[in-house]
Amino acid sequence: MNIFDNIPKRLPEELTDILVNSNGVRIERIVSQGHKSEPHFWYNQTENEWIIVLKGAAKLRFELDDKIIHLNEGDFVNIKAYTKHRLEWTSEEVIWLAVFYS
Repeated sequence: MNIFDNIPKRLPEELTDILVNSNGVRIERIVSQGHKSEPHFWYNQTENEWIIVLKGAAKLRFELDDKIIHLNEGDFVNIKAYTKHRLEWTSEEVIWLAVFYS
């Protein structure tokens, strides 16, 4: 299996594939193609999330301090549970690896 395989040319919504789901850890491949969060929508997850951009670039906004971080290939961030955040922007194609954990 290759993380860059089987990606459709056009995605109306982000594509999420669960790669591993075991013992309180879930690893997902997420593909964005210019996607962003709907206005006024915030992720507010019960799990911690560690993400890395494998391809492309993106901007995340955090509600608490209205901070925007720009992520390029190889950049990663750890988002603590219940930290409200949203996807502000993605490049034409972004491939993420996300690890959700307790």
